[in-house]
Amino acid sequence: MNLVVGLGNPGRHYADTRHNVGYRVVAAFAERHGILGVPHECGGCFGRGPVTADGGPELDVGVLQPQTFMNRSGEVVAEALKRFPVDDPEAELIVVFDDVDLPFGRLRIRPAGGSAGHRGLANIIACLGMECFSRLRFGVDRSPGIGTADYVLQPFSESEESELDSLITLAVEALDAMLFEGTIPAMNRFNRQSAGEE
Repeated sequence: MNLVVGLGNPGRHYADTRHNVGYRVVAAFAERHGILGVPHECGGCFGRGPVTADGGPELDVGVLQPQTFMNRSGEVVAEALKRFPVDDPEAELIVVFDDVDLPFGRLRIRPAGGSAGHRGLANIIACLGMECFSRLRFGVDRSPGIGTADYVLQPFSESEESELDSLITLAVEALDAMLFEGTIPAMNRFNRQSAGEE
């Protein structure tokens, strides 16, 4: 089974913040493929179902939104990997999260690497004891006048929200490519692309 994890903070208070864009991308992915997420004993909202793309082969895919706060996301991911049939996390785990070092809406796919200061990703790396799993970063930009911790807990601006649906759709397409084409081919397609670009 492939496992796609979206990072964020639980609760309505955080739903529209920049830090929760990972949740939103994974929710859109699940909706596209008809996967319903429900609370699970692993500590997250989990759903599982068959996923196809362009009439190709069918994949068994789980989607997970940890329901701890961001800096404890790794506990849920580690528990999920114990409970679910993810045979090879290096090949079958994808983590989606926000990145303040990327311009708003820019995507960055990587097959491995460090946390670059992202607390959710850092906790996953610590809990799994490994850095070799795929990740999809979604750029949320940063504000020169606001500290990063405060900035990511703010909602997107009105103009950003007006663009967000199309950007999230692009991120879902990137997830499909990672699953069906592989991380490296998806990198070549999406790492320099923003919504509206070919």
